[in-house]
Amino acid sequence: MSQIKEIANYLVAAELEQREVEKVTSNLKPDLTVKEAYQVQEEIVQMKLQEGRRIVGPKMGLTSFAKMKQMGIDDPIYGYVFDYMLIENGGKLPLHEMIHPKVEAEIAFVIGEDIEGPGVTGAQVLAKTDYVLPALEIIDSRYENFNFTLPDVIADNASTSRVVFGTTLKRPDQFELDLLGSTLSINGEIRELGAGAAVLGHPAHSIAMLANMLAKKGQKVRKGDVILTGGITSAVMLKYGDVVSGKFDGLGEVTFTVTD
Repeated sequence: MSQIKEIANYLVAAELEQREVEKVTSNLKPDLTVKEAYQVQEEIVQMKLQEGRRIVGPKMGLTSFAKMKQMGIDDPIYGYVFDYMLIENGGKLPLHEMIHPKVEAEIAFVIGEDIEGPGVTGAQVLAKTDYVLPALEIIDSRYENFNFTLPDVIADNASTSRVVFGTTLKRPDQFELDLLGSTLSINGEIRELGAGAAVLGHPAHSIAMLANMLAKKGQKVRKGDVILTGGITSAVMLKYGDVVSGKFDGLGEVTFTVTD
């Protein structure tokens, strides 16, 4: 078995067994590169597709300039959301299926036409977007104490775990998406707030960067993809009984409850 496959199996087992593991760069492959990390991620994606899972769309991570500077990177990272990760608006997040989940508020885009790089701009993304909608992403790193390097988190499908999409879909030209505000509340108390500009200055820039990154591999953003553009807010740790609400200017509310 190749080392790429070995690492993929290691991370998939951690997700399935709901247990945290040592980061890959601590034991399995200390010199794991970003390129190899994406190969691990692609192996995980293929494993899930072979199980009959369906990709909902890519998701972007590390999309704040502060986080990118902290990690010493020029580009954000991406992973993939699968159908089994979806929770309906107002639904339940069973804590026993998670390791140490955190939640953040995001704006999602529904793509109306293929977007192929290189050289894609935010304006081109907006022109090819059918709708925007609100979302809460639950991230759940498989690593102990959310402790990882950049290659580790890429290999771990960018900590993707669960997503709650709102039910309000609006045309992107109805908003100044960089100014669109959001609050993240837990049990009625506002814990985080932010605006679309927290995502690379404008959420459309996030998808433009994704298209340009995918182009290096001969891939593209596809019509029908529903793409999480990155956290407007910081991520908040969840616990049993939490009632979580994200409110988005003009896009309504997204909620879920943490159950056992």
